[in-house]
Amino acid sequence: MISFLSIIFIISIPIFLHELGHFLAAKSIGIKVEKFYVGLNLFGLGIKKKINDTEYGIGLFPLGGYVKVSGIIDESLDSNQEDEIHDYEFRFKSTLQKLWFLSAGVIMNFLLSIFIFTCLFYSMGTTELIDEPIVQGIQEDVQTFDNQNDIQTVKSPAYHLGLKEGDLILMIDDKNIHNWKDISSTIYNKADSNIVIQWKSSNGVIYEDNIKLVGRPILNKYKIEKQGVLGIVGQTINKEINIFESISLSTKRTYDIIVSSFYGFIGIISGNLPLKYISGILGIANEAGKAAQSDYGFISLLFLMAFISSNLGLINILPIPGLDGGHAAIAIIEGFIGKELPVRIKYSIQFFGLLLILFLFTFTIFNDVKNIFG
Repeated sequence: MISFLSIIFIISIPIFLHELGHFLAAKSIGIKVEKFYVGLNLFGLGIKKKINDTEYGIGLFPLGGYVKVSGIIDESLDSNQEDEIHDYEFRFKSTLQKLWFLSAGVIMNFLLSIFIFTCLFYSMGTTELIDEPIVQGIQEDVQTFDNQNDIQTVKSPAYHLGLKEGDLILMIDDKNIHNWKDISSTIYNKADSNIVIQWKSSNGVIYEDNIKLVGRPILNKYKIEKQGVLGIVGQTINKEINIFESISLSTKRTYDIIVSSFYGFIGIISGNLPLKYISGILGIANEAGKAAQSDYGFISLLFLMAFISSNLGLINILPIPGLDGGHAAIAIIEGFIGKELPVRIKYSIQFFGLLLILFLFTFTIFNDVKNIFG
């Protein structure tokens, strides 16, 4: 129940704002909005009310929503278009107006992510790492790959070494350590390799030992790599920041999520990222449940919502049939050739996109079931 309520909370708001963006953009350029639904109106069991020319509704299935405008073949596959083009139709508008309408939902998703991060950073501040390489804490368990490239949890090298809070790292592989950046750069490319480490305890005794680092899986652009991990945490301080610094940091955080997710998408297409790591609605629900029950509860859910909103915006802007980016690609092509594509071609593109989305939805459900319960 916690997972169910959590996923409704973190997904319904980004979807609602996405569709609201389309709605407001359509109104701003005179496109007739036929339907505006929060949730999917499965089997017609939702609540609906028509006001002027627009049918507003709340669908039975909460994880969704859509805006239907005149003169566009969307996921409803409505191909009954008249030969005469009316000025209130999507197809009547200029290419720039079409792109404005199609991108408005994506813009709202990115703005939501920035807004959430801004509120969190402004209220909580940021955490900065102290340069001096003094151990603040030990990660007893870290994640790595097993022989089947599945993620498993093992004891950290620092735990095996017996490192303790207050220890000062002096040297790794004959390299003097002056700060945490030195530690990171020295061990980053030494996953599953032995290192010699020297450290001084809090009571002044110097120790030296060798240990095999753990290779932690990370996404480096479009492929998964192993990063050398020792399992130590540095000392940090909390720093308050003003609203302008919060907005700047939040914009950068959103940008980093978008770039990282884009490289992940490229990794899937290129085959560098195994399909078993793709998560869907059940995987998100599982993570939402964990976030809701964590020590930071609501704050963790907000971070997850911002992450999902950024990803929702990115996915929708990709030139995939059935999504906003697919419609934008058609609009650009039509603007370039100076005429509409035949209805049967646009219908076929949308039908293919719908099948693709249904396939991916089904695939991710089976993948999530395997990853969660397997």
